Amino acid sequence: MSCSLTIKDLSCERNGEMLFRNLSVRLGHKDKVAVMGANGAGKTTLLKTIVGLCPVASGTIEVFHRPVTCEKDFKEMRKHIGFLFQDSDDQFIAPSVIEEVAFGLLNSGMSVKEAVPVAEKMLDTLNIAHLRDRITLHLSGGEKKLTALASVLVMEPDILLLDEPSTALDEDAENHLASILASLDKSMLIVSHNPDFVRKTGAKIMYLSKEGLKD
Repeated sequence: MSCSLTIKDLSCERNGEMLFRNLSVRLGHKDKVAVMGANGAGKTTLLKTIVGLCPVASGTIEVFHRPVTCEKDFKEMRKHIGFLFQDSDDQFIAPSVIEEVAFGLLNSGMSVKEAVPVAEKMLDTLNIAHLRDRITLHLSGGEKKLTALASVLVMEPDILLLDEPSTALDEDAENHLASILASLDKSMLIVSHNPDFVRKTGAKIMYLSKEGLKD
């Protein structure tokens, strides 16, 4: 099986305290893995470390069998990874929903004429087309989460790192999102406190502790 992401013997610290040590996991093509664990276990830190937003204390990270060791490597690797932040406000760049979802497409070289229909199609897919012209900072928590996710999915990344994707969603929106994630042929690491949501995505559940990641 082709391996999208390989983490071996990864250890991470926060404020001088070891969060976890010797964490190893292999994420094959189309594999979905959910990371659960206690508050403060380092779940968000793990995702941020994978994309270079938090330092590695020790261990290795490979994306498509290529070691990621410096900022140049992380910058190249980020083209293939979609990261959904736990706090959607940390992710927003543009003022309106349609501008936010189209931003990455425009930044990649698409014209406005090309990017807007693609962004609108993604809004339709997530059932949030009615939010098209809303100001992102005026959205509800659930609306922000879905808008942020749309801005990630529209770029068609190979790997998804999703930090609490079901937070603030009502039951219908949560079920719809789980159905979408279950249908995507992408590798995923999903951080969640919601086991029911995780099961609907079809993800394998693993638990993070100081000793690493275990079934």
